[in-house]
Amino acid sequence: MKTLRAAFACLLLLFPSLASATCTILLHGLGRSEGSMEKLADRLEEAGFQTINVDYPSTVYPIEALAGKAIAPALDQCAGNDAVHFVTHSMGGILVRQYLSRVTVPNLGRVVMLGPPNKGSEVVDTLRDVPGFHAILGDAGLQLGTEEESVPNRLGPANFEVGIIAGTRSVNPVLSQIIPANDDGKVSVESTRLKGMSDHLEMPVTHVFMMQSDEVIAQVIHFLRFGRFQRPAPPRT
Repeated sequence: MKTLRAAFACLLLLFPSLASATCTILLHGLGRSEGSMEKLADRLEEAGFQTINVDYPSTVYPIEALAGKAIAPALDQCAGNDAVHFVTHSMGGILVRQYLSRVTVPNLGRVVMLGPPNKGSEVVDTLRDVPGFHAILGDAGLQLGTEEESVPNRLGPANFEVGIIAGTRSVNPVLSQIIPANDDGKVSVESTRLKGMSDHLEMPVTHVFMMQSDEVIAQVIHFLRFGRFQRPAPPRT
């Protein structure tokens, strides 16, 4: 697959007219790497989207610093495109909200967030004082609680086109006991919701692996193309 992507990149250099007019930036979640988004990046490339799969040190800096470090260089790589989309997993969505709260992206396209803790996570509330939590997840991890002054809750509603996918399955029953109502093992369905969002979809996937689900990837592509998720047509009466 990497060979095919490299060949496609060479074709774009030789024949610039083949290049897409859009650029899609992928942002992984807390404690993960660009490898967790590689399958999604490959599928987006196959669907005709130019992608920038960003790797950033998610546990080294607070969210305010991470947003600029991750997004600004990626936007530079997208220069010349008519529109820039974002596809994020977990905390990656909070980085986009943080960045867009400070910086206007004139050619901003659509945003898809997978399992974003838009209202924080009760897991952080419960475990933040456990020895080793900060050492493992850093300052950014501590900023993802549900308190009113947490970063997600201070950022306000979306003023951009965003579709959100929430998972409803968990592989961690211990953490799910901490989270109220339906959850994906890390974030409740309710916490993924964001005022001003364009669409919201619940899917039977887990937080850890949702970005690798074929069904989720298909929905991501559909939203980027049409601004809404795909749902079965209502039965004819």
